[in-house]
Amino acid sequence: MKLKFVLALLSCILMGSGIAFAVNPDEVLKDPVLEGRAREISKVVRCVVCQNQSIDDSNAKLAKDLRLLVRERLVEGDSDSEVLDYLVARYGEFVLLKPRFAFHTLFLWAGGPLVLVLGGFFLWRTARKKKGASQNKAGSAVKPLTAEEQAELDKLMSTPK
Repeated sequence: MKLKFVLALLSCILMGSGIAFAVNPDEVLKDPVLEGRAREISKVVRCVVCQNQSIDDSNAKLAKDLRLLVRERLVEGDSDSEVLDYLVARYGEFVLLKPRFAFHTLFLWAGGPLVLVLGGFFLWRTARKKKGASQNKAGSAVKPLTAEEQAELDKLMSTPK
């Protein structure tokens, strides 16, 4: 009984980790240093088909082609940045999972914090206006009832329902 449980658990673990086996054995370089560099580069390059996965995690055919291209460039002697520059020149900035900080990506980097600051400012200003309005209603601007209004109010309050 325990053996069946262990085998079932092991098969679930292996099925759930299919992404970890995206790099096929025929793609692996013989030089472990180059292979390590290729894996690091593959983790920051977007699969253009999957879009939310790196080519290291994707099983798509284009991801495999990109992994092979990265390894080919490394074998030719390119540095990591040269490989990334080559991919960006060929596929555009979109191929990087984390876009570079440059003038044309400034809004992408500054947009989130800018929206957060502007939203906080407008919330603060709205709360301040509401607080000021409620203070004016309850402050000294309220005029007292006239004798006639007070008499009518007393009459309404004393009338049984």
